[in-house]
Amino acid sequence: MPWSSLFQPIERLAAEAGLEDWYARLLARLGDTPQPFELALVGGLQAATPGLAFLAGYQAALRMLWPAAPWTAGALCVTENRSTRPADMNTRIDGLQITGRKDFVTAAECADWLLVAAREEDEGQAPRLALGVVRQGAPGVRIEPLPALPLMPDIGHARLHLEQAHGERLAGDGWDDYVKPFRTLEDVHVLTAVVAWQFGVGRDCAWPETLLLRLQALLAGCAEVARQAPDAPTTHLLLAGLFAEQQALAGELEVGFAGCPVHWAELWQRDKGLLRIAEAARSKRLEKARRIVAGR
Repeated sequence: MPWSSLFQPIERLAAEAGLEDWYARLLARLGDTPQPFELALVGGLQAATPGLAFLAGYQAALRMLWPAAPWTAGALCVTENRSTRPADMNTRIDGLQITGRKDFVTAAECADWLLVAAREEDEGQAPRLALGVVRQGAPGVRIEPLPALPLMPDIGHARLHLEQAHGERLAGDGWDDYVKPFRTLEDVHVLTAVVAWQFGVGRDCAWPETLLLRLQALLAGCAEVARQAPDAPTTHLLLAGLFAEQQALAGELEVGFAGCPVHWAELWQRDKGLLRIAEAARSKRLEKARRIVAGR
């Protein structure tokens, strides 16, 4: 990991020409084949908004999930009717064809490829997921843009409609090998990107050295947790520590942003809730990890 990038002059990237163009320009700066953690770190540093930092972390997590993914942007499509439970899904994969609907696809406007969780069990069997890959724009694949949300309005989301769309089935179990571990991969890489964004803003705004040093330490912790197996109980314990440290810095960060140009402070006030996304799910994983480690 080239940590020197953390201390170089920051050339921020805005997304005037759209998210696809932003991501392509970020990859061009990184040399097209960065390691996922580097993508999250440098993407966060160079992002013009917290939402763009989120996008860098999200793409990094996808590359950890599917290392053979194309170097274009992608998305993971799981949610149906506000649920991610396999039993609540109606999307199905039959051979190489996928039919169904996904209701919340992050950054769908820039996604070239879409990982789709779909049921494949026979009638009468317990729900079983596979993960299929479809390409945006292919026959049977339709993206329906949805209104912007108050949180990260610069990162769009959409509904995905599939009608006998031709796809590739990835090896393994869709839930255990993909959907479940992605939650942890996304948490650590998005946290990395957002903390890197905070660090970059703090450098520009001359925040106290003690705060910048603690943000550096938090990034170093993220780097270590990113190396761990996402399904290991100890990983969830370590990840919880990282989020606890970020929360412990909340007061100092508020003071720091208050001393910045109003643009930075407004962006943070608008988007700081992104670090609380899936907070309840993280809490449940933490409690389960504690029980396992304690042998209960």
